Amino acid sequence: MTDAERLAHYKKMTETPVSRLIGRLAVPTIISMMVSALYNTADTFFVSMLGTSATGAVGIVFSIMAIIQAIGFTIGMGAGNILSRELGAKEDDKATVTASSGFFLALLLSIVLMIIGIVFTEDLMRLLGATETILPYAEDYAAYIFYGCPVMCCSFVMNNYLRAEGKAFFSMIGLTAGGVLNIVLDPIFIFVFGFGTAGAAMATALSQLISFIILLSFFLSGKSSVRIQITRISRDVRMYVNIIKVGLPTLMRQGLASIATIALNVQAAAFGDAAVAAMSISGRVNMFAFSAMLGFGQGFQPVSSFNYGAKRYDRVRKATLFTAAVGTAIMLALSIVCFVFAPEIIAVFRKDDAEVMRIGVMALRAQVALLPFTGLVTAANMALQSTGQSLPATVLAMSRQGIFFLPLILVLPGFIGLWGVIIAQPLSDFITFFIAIFLFRYFIRMLDAKVVR
Repeated sequence: MTDAERLAHYKKMTETPVSRLIGRLAVPTIISMMVSALYNTADTFFVSMLGTSATGAVGIVFSIMAIIQAIGFTIGMGAGNILSRELGAKEDDKATVTASSGFFLALLLSIVLMIIGIVFTEDLMRLLGATETILPYAEDYAAYIFYGCPVMCCSFVMNNYLRAEGKAFFSMIGLTAGGVLNIVLDPIFIFVFGFGTAGAAMATALSQLISFIILLSFFLSGKSSVRIQITRISRDVRMYVNIIKVGLPTLMRQGLASIATIALNVQAAAFGDAAVAAMSISGRVNMFAFSAMLGFGQGFQPVSSFNYGAKRYDRVRKATLFTAAVGTAIMLALSIVCFVFAPEIIAVFRKDDAEVMRIGVMALRAQVALLPFTGLVTAANMALQSTGQSLPATVLAMSRQGIFFLPLILVLPGFIGLWGVIIAQPLSDFITFFIAIFLFRYFIRMLDAKVVR
């Protein structure tokens, strides 16, 4: 970028009204997140045609994909928030060092995960809750997901970098291209070529490779504010500690989401393949709806971090309040739609299995009933993280699927059976909401004090 382009971008991020700026950044980010969630849902849809056990396998392997995503988002959000504040403070050279260091750290960690996964695939599938009937499908699906691990992880990192710079449109191009390709390739690989569940994983890995190539081209061609260069990797350990520290809330959120999925699958497996399949379907649908809030929040984060770095605390305050209010309204609307049309939604996946239908409808309605609460929770979490408030952000990130969910999912089924599996997440969301209110008020008061000074 030229100096004139950098100055224009700086003025856009610090002078455009926050509601308009967040909307401009959030629209492509929401599209990106929902397309990403859609092609995960597409895997479930097409694989469900192979049977209940195959559908359960997708839910089992989803926890592996959550781990891959946790690595990518932890480093991407950690380094991304740092480089965004550095760009806001006009320290562009430091931002390039941060971006390069984070990218190659993610590449190294994802290669290690790939090797472990390939060597211990069967053991991992059993550990994640695969029954004997689900296991063969899970192994087929997981194999290609592990092969694609490095490109998936690094794609998540680059996506977060582009969003952190305020260039969500480029991020959308990379994610959308891969997502559309995945949806097209799924039925071809699964049914036309006869690869079954392995075909769905092949389609996912190949589409992620295309996304990776597109995203990397933006950094190599100079369309981004920062470059990714192996010669700019930092040798200072403190750099990597800081990236992990700032990304820690994301690690807790994504990592615990993976552990929560494992615990959910293990507990559901006690009630049969239908329960595993139903919880997998309802979970994917719920994640598809929640991805709209994540996209909106990720449109807000660069506005928050950039202006915080530029010491425009008044704009950070306005952006945070706007995100919480609009995010809650979006989640309320999606909650109503999913609750009312739960039978029709579940029927798209397994209408010929009455038990999957029965459990799936109950689970989906229970999960989306508390979905509006996630608007404030997400806004508070992302506001704290984007401004470097690592400790409270981490506590809040750990609450929803860690501090509260894990004890609930482990204890409740022993007392109320399948209903314990179904209501564990909604009950956790309810408790987390009150923690979020406290931390949200703390954050707004902190900004008020800075504005006064």
